[in-house]
Amino acid sequence: MAVLKVKFTKTKRDKLAQILWILNWVSVVSGIILFSLGLFLKIEIKKRNEVMAKGDINSVPNMLISVGVIACIINFLGGKICYDCSDANKFSRWKLVMLPYIVCTFCFTFCILVGALMCYTMRNELEESLYLGLRDAIKFYKDTDIPGRCFLKKTVDLLQIGFRCCGNNGFRDWFEIQWVSPRYLNMASKEVLDRLKSNVDGKFLVDGVPFSCCNPSSPRPCIQYQLTNNSAHYNYDFLTEELNIWTKGCREALLDYYTGIMRSIGIAALLIWLFELSVLIGVRYLQTAMKNVLLLGDLEGESDGWLLENSFVETAKYNISIIKNLGKANQISTVSGMNDPNINVQNTDCDKTNITTKSIPAAR
Repeated sequence: MAVLKVKFTKTKRDKLAQILWILNWVSVVSGIILFSLGLFLKIEIKKRNEVMAKGDINSVPNMLISVGVIACIINFLGGKICYDCSDANKFSRWKLVMLPYIVCTFCFTFCILVGALMCYTMRNELEESLYLGLRDAIKFYKDTDIPGRCFLKKTVDLLQIGFRCCGNNGFRDWFEIQWVSPRYLNMASKEVLDRLKSNVDGKFLVDGVPFSCCNPSSPRPCIQYQLTNNSAHYNYDFLTEELNIWTKGCREALLDYYTGIMRSIGIAALLIWLFELSVLIGVRYLQTAMKNVLLLGDLEGESDGWLLENSFVETAKYNISIIKNLGKANQISTVSGMNDPNINVQNTDCDKTNITTKSIPAAR
């Protein structure tokens, strides 16, 4: 029994073909939107590539870009098919193409759904990439004279200013590394030497942060050094001075930023998936209705259209049997005593030795 069978008149078939022609062109626009969203996300990730570890974080934008390009191609072809389906004579040229087209389009719409879901499952990979990337960027913050690292100080400073954050997890991350370049340390100073000797690794560690951690909204001048020493500053308590420096870690700030972008892209991709699925359902109805018109032979009469010719269970069993028999296509059947046609074949005279051969004339 057919699933969701609908009866179509000649007028309904023509209207359905015209509507689907328009919707396929709208789908081309949706493909361009998917491509643009993927390209936008890829550019945003590349902007802060210096503070991200290498990983699979580009899989989502690459997926969206690929799906967007395929959407434009498939829906452009779908528009042409639906336009020709308004005429039964023109439909004949697409009759054998429409079912493979529908199957390919179904797989393509599934890819859109996968891309939308990936936008929501990418958070863990992105968080790990940001953690490792920011850790290394902060570690090499002082290396302004080393090629390949000299840009990291500017990158981290602009990042902390732009996203109103400090450190990887928080401002205390700067306490654990030497972020002041040795060229700016006065080695004749007893305080500097004492700090270098007090550390096992010989690093100059201070309870201070770079200037980019300062909050410009603070009512008092920014305190960058001796942040945890209340007695070093007048009327100061580092536990309550939230406006002095940014307390939010840059990993959390960037993660919130990218999560917001991907959540919006995911919603857009889901809406496009639902739209593409509805167009695909319409194309399936049009294909079955036009096919039945040709079978009935009355181009002006009514015809039935459906999503599945048989029930879901029967369709699943049929497809499973096809998949199982794919590997048996090249095997020789031995049912009912059928033998291999290449066995017990009488020998031909090809192996006889009494065949006369013409001698090749010798060259003169």
